[in-house]
Amino acid sequence: MALIPATILTGFLGSGKTTLLKRVLTEAHGQKIAVIENEFGEENIDNDILVTDTQEQIIQMSNGCICCTIREDLRTTLQDLAARKRRGELDFERVVIETTGLADPGPVAQTFFMDDEVAESYLLDAILTLVDAKHAQQQLNDRQEARRQVGFADRIFISKADLVSADELAALQHRLTHMNPRAPQSVVHFGEVPLAQVLDLRGFNLNTKLDIDPDFLKEDEGHDHDHHHDHAHCDHDHAHGEHCNHPHHHHHDDDVKSFVYRAERPFDPAKLEDFLGAIVNIYGPRMLRYKGVLAMAGTDRKVIFQGVHQLMGSDLGPRWAEGEPRVSKLVFIGIDLPRDILIQGLEQSLV
Repeated sequence: MALIPATILTGFLGSGKTTLLKRVLTEAHGQKIAVIENEFGEENIDNDILVTDTQEQIIQMSNGCICCTIREDLRTTLQDLAARKRRGELDFERVVIETTGLADPGPVAQTFFMDDEVAESYLLDAILTLVDAKHAQQQLNDRQEARRQVGFADRIFISKADLVSADELAALQHRLTHMNPRAPQSVVHFGEVPLAQVLDLRGFNLNTKLDIDPDFLKEDEGHDHDHHHDHAHCDHDHAHGEHCNHPHHHHHDDDVKSFVYRAERPFDPAKLEDFLGAIVNIYGPRMLRYKGVLAMAGTDRKVIFQGVHQLMGSDLGPRWAEGEPRVSKLVFIGIDLPRDILIQGLEQSLV
């Protein structure tokens, strides 16, 4: 049986997760989606419910989607859904998990890799984070959960942008980029998001072929992204004396930060593996996401590498093109990461 794609929908209280979810469920995409909610908010998605089976906590909705609330462990719920799909008792093609507004998405994501039974049934497609433009600055200042949700995101949707000025929106986008430069940002109005920005993003691929050279690796080329911030992509920290010509806006002292590292000499595979293993052992819980395209000694192919917390994976990518500079580029997103130690260790892992 093909792996079932899973999407994690996160965002702070009131950011519009349920509105977006309702939109996805009611859009005529012809897909049957199982929704796992670990809280039922006041605004329920059960307006469209046809059948309720309180024993099972599984609710059938009008467009062939199903919804279940987590009364127990997420892992058990996922195993149960997959088993019932295999037996033909439930018909669905993908899963969306809506987390509570106060949730750290990390443990939810790790469920897909730590549990063999879940890993054999599901493919974690992406973590989508909703950010409420009106209240985000305060939430990001006050709540680490809000900062973590941004740090883990594969894609960021900014809601309620009509309630703030253009300058306030730009400042928020700038701050989000500083925290997580690898997640494209889109401004959304009442959950109106093209499905292509929600499903099958392949944004979180520890267990499949990874995206090559995602946007975050191009922050020095001045290209315009398909989202709303071509400015200030240089405000995250730089290694290797990189210069930044963007005007600097005010700085937030967020504990979730990113920095990009690049090197023109290839890595020694054994040294790099030893160093990353040691770093992940010590700082893993603070490392939210890290990802890169590496030039390795001994291979003429790119090595695509990424991880979350203590979980790392790498894959051989395409060959380096004729005349293409073999530059390694990595981005690290985490909580108070020891930038100097990381840079020093990476430098020492070069050939």
